Amino acid sequence: MTMEMKDSGSVVLTAYHPHSPARIPGMEQSFVQDIPPSHSPTSRKSLPRCRRINRMLSNESAPPPAFSRSNSQASMDSTSMEDFWCEVESIKESSEDGSEEATLLEFKPADEGELEAEWLQDVGLSTLISGAEEEDGQALLSTLTRTQAAAVQKRYNTYTQTLRKKNKHTVRDVRDIFGTNDSSPTFETVPVSPVPSNGIQLPGQKPVWKSVSSNSCLDCGLDKGSPSVTEELSYEVSFSESITVLPKTQEWPKNQRFKKEDSALPKFTVRKSRFGLTEVGDLSPEDMKKIRYLSLIELTAFYDALGVELKRNRAERVRGRENGLFGVPLTILLENDQKKVPGIKVPLIFQKLLLKLEETGLETEGILRVPGSASRVKNLHQELEAKFYEDTFDWDQVRNNDAAGLLKMFIRELPSPLFTVEYLPAFITLVEKISKIKLQLQALHLLIMLLPEANRDTAKAFLQFLKKVVANEGKNKMNLWNVSMIVAPNLFIYKGKRANQQEMQAAATTAHIVRLLIRYQDILWTVPSFLISQVRKMNEAAMNNSKRQLMFDKGVRKLLRRKTMERERPERPEGAVTFPPYLQSDIPEGVIRVYAPLHSKVSMAIQLNSQTKAKDILARFHCENSRSSSQNMRGQIQSLHEIGGNIGQHCLDPDAYMLDVYRANPQAEWVIKPKAS
Repeated sequence: MTMEMKDSGSVVLTAYHPHSPARIPGMEQSFVQDIPPSHSPTSRKSLPRCRRINRMLSNESAPPPAFSRSNSQASMDSTSMEDFWCEVESIKESSEDGSEEATLLEFKPADEGELEAEWLQDVGLSTLISGAEEEDGQALLSTLTRTQAAAVQKRYNTYTQTLRKKNKHTVRDVRDIFGTNDSSPTFETVPVSPVPSNGIQLPGQKPVWKSVSSNSCLDCGLDKGSPSVTEELSYEVSFSESITVLPKTQEWPKNQRFKKEDSALPKFTVRKSRFGLTEVGDLSPEDMKKIRYLSLIELTAFYDALGVELKRNRAERVRGRENGLFGVPLTILLENDQKKVPGIKVPLIFQKLLLKLEETGLETEGILRVPGSASRVKNLHQELEAKFYEDTFDWDQVRNNDAAGLLKMFIRELPSPLFTVEYLPAFITLVEKISKIKLQLQALHLLIMLLPEANRDTAKAFLQFLKKVVANEGKNKMNLWNVSMIVAPNLFIYKGKRANQQEMQAAATTAHIVRLLIRYQDILWTVPSFLISQVRKMNEAAMNNSKRQLMFDKGVRKLLRRKTMERERPERPEGAVTFPPYLQSDIPEGVIRVYAPLHSKVSMAIQLNSQTKAKDILARFHCENSRSSSQNMRGQIQSLHEIGGNIGQHCLDPDAYMLDVYRANPQAEWVIKPKAS
C-alpha cells in the first residue's frame, strides 16, 4: 500500500540521554495514537507488539492517515518495517526495566542573529563578531571560493542586521571584510562558471548568477534499476562550485522509493590526483581543525547552492558521568583510557565489544537483529562497570546476541549522539531534500569531516564492523538494508506531534543514511583534496602574516641584541638561522633529502622526476637497509611524511607523485616513520 503524505511542518529532533530519572514523555503513546479501535494493541495480545504495530501501519483495511510526504519518503513493505519497529520496541523496553534511563534533550530557543553568531564562531571567524584583526580569520577568508565567500557573507549580513535592530554595538561593515561595493547580494543562487581559487569578489565587480532550486538540480535516481557503470568522483573542485544548472521543468518523481537491494546503490570510485589520497588520520590535529572550519563553510555553501536550508540544533549541554564505561562522554572516556594505553583513539570497552563480535559473532544468524536476554544484558552491564578496568571480566560468558545488545546500548547511552546534536538535522535534510545519491554522498562526506575527532574515530570503527557483518550475509542472514534498519533507531530517534507518522518516515530516511555510511565508508574517510589545498593556502597566509609581523618587530629585536652584546657567545648575523649539519649544504632544485630515524641509513638525497612516487622512495630505503634494519622498525609499516612548510604533518599516499608534492611545498621536510594508527 502506498501512503500519500502532505507537508505537516518541520521535524523536531530528540536524542535520548542517560542517568536521569525522567521517563520518556509520550513515547508509549507514540506507537498507538490515531489507531482505529479495531486495531488497538489490546485486541491483538497474541502478537508481539512490534509486529502488531507493523501490521497496523500496513493494514489496507484501515483508513490511510494523513501522513506528511517528504522527498525521502519510501514506500516500505511490512517485512522491512518490522525490523525497525522491533528495535524501537526493544530500546523502549530496556529503558523501562531500568537498564537504561533516558530523557529528552532540551533545545534552547535562539533568534536568527544568535544562530549566525554561533555559526561564525564554529567556522573559526569569531573575529568578525569581536571586531579584532586576527591573523587566523584573515588567513581563512583569503582561501575561500566564491560560493564559500557568499555563504560567509550571507551569515554575516544576517548577524549584523540583527545587531543593528537590537542597537547592541557598532559592527564592521560587510564591505570592509569582503571588499565589495554591494553589501546585500542575493545568495539563493549558484555560480555558472568556475571561479578563481581565492574566491573573494573584487571591488566593483558583480557576480554573474543564475537562480536554481533544489527541484531543478536534482535527479531521484533511487528506483531506476541496478547501476551498471562506476562513476568517478573528483575532489579537486569544491562540491558547491561544481553544482550545475539543470532545466527548471524537472520535477520530483512521484511515489519515490528506496530500493532495498544492495545493487540498487550506484558504484563510485575516487579519482586519485597526482597528490594521491589522504585519509582523516593522515593529517595533524591542527590541520584537521582547519578542515572542520572549511567543511562547515563548504557544507553551508553546498546547501545554499541547492536551495536547501541547513538546519542545526542548539541543545543544552548534558553532563555525563566522569568515570565508568556507559553514559560517559567520548572525550572523557578516551582521556581515562589513554592513561592505560597512550594514543588510543577508540574507547577500550567499545573496541573489546567489537572484537568479541568479530571473533565469534559475525556468522551468528540474526546478529544485531535478534535481541539478547534483557536480564543477562543488564547483569553484564553492571559486571562490566565493576570489573572491566580490573581485567577480571570473563568474556567467555558473553553470548553473541548479548554482546550486540551491549554494543548498541553503549551507543545509545552516550550523553551526546555519535553524530552530534548540532548536525543531526543536517543528516536528515540531506535525504529529505536531496534525492540524487551523488549529492547526498557529498553532503554526507562534509558532515563526516565536521565530526569531532573522538566521534569520527568511534564511528569509523563501528562502520567497519557493520561492513564485516554485511560481508557475512550468507551465514548471518543480515544484508545491508537489514543492518541499516536495526542500527538506525540507535543513532537517530525522533518525536513530534505526530510521532507515529514521523517515526514511520524516519524508518526509511535514517535507514538510508546508515546504508550510505556503511556502503561508502571508504570514500567518506578520505579528505577531499580541495580542502587540503585550502589548508595549505591558510598556512601560507598565516606564515606571510607572521613574516610581516617579524619585520615590524625588527627594531625591538635590534634593541634586544644590543643588550646581549656582552655575552661570550658571538652575535650571529641578522636573519641567520641555525640548521643541522645535514641541512647546511645547498640542495639542488628537484632534490629532496629524506630522513629515516629508524633505519641504519638515516638520510638520503633523492633526485625527483615526474614519475617518482612516494612508494619508490620507501622501496629504495628498504633496499639500502634490508640487511641491517633496526629492531625498532621490524613489523611496522613505514610511510613517507611531509612535515612543515605549508602543512603541519601529512602522511603521503604511496602513489603520490613526489615532484608535484615537492613543488606544492618546497619548504617541507621528508621523514620516513611508522604511520599513526
